[in-house]
Amino acid sequence: MNGSRLIIGSLLLLSLTACDSSGDFADLQAYMNEVRARPKAPIEPLPKFQPYEAFTYSASAMRSPFQPPVRIDLQKRQKGSAQIKPDESRPRQFLEGFNIEVFQMVGLLANGNGRFALVNGAGGVHRIKVGDYLGRNHGRIVGINDDRVEVVEIVPDGEGGWLERPRTLTLKERS
Repeated sequence: MNGSRLIIGSLLLLSLTACDSSGDFADLQAYMNEVRARPKAPIEPLPKFQPYEAFTYSASAMRSPFQPPVRIDLQKRQKGSAQIKPDESRPRQFLEGFNIEVFQMVGLLANGNGRFALVNGAGGVHRIKVGDYLGRNHGRIVGINDDRVEVVEIVPDGEGGWLERPRTLTLKERS
């Protein structure tokens, strides 16, 4: 047993002398000096970011891509008239800011002041009367019947003139 203690003690002493702080680190110090003496690499400049450009959707006045295209026979196409044109000087009404396709007649009101149609669309139910405007194409309401609202739109003919186009909003049946 004493022999094994002697061997373990001598190994421990040998390992402690290997970790002595007075050891020779000249090679490590020389390498560190060499690395410090190297010229510093230039720092790369920050990448230039392109500023954000807002995208403006300019096709809002065009035909919706989800509707089928309308075939136009050029010989049978109506010609616009110089007498027909929208009144640009009148103040625009709220419901003219929406496409007429979003509206649907849902009811009818009648009282001493006249007949009013109820149309659903543009975020709620709206009360309209004859003479009001509806839709983006200068649609003027010309008639309110029990089951439909008659609207006349003024649309460009593509050649500088204007056409009147009748439209009808039919009463939505309850399901």
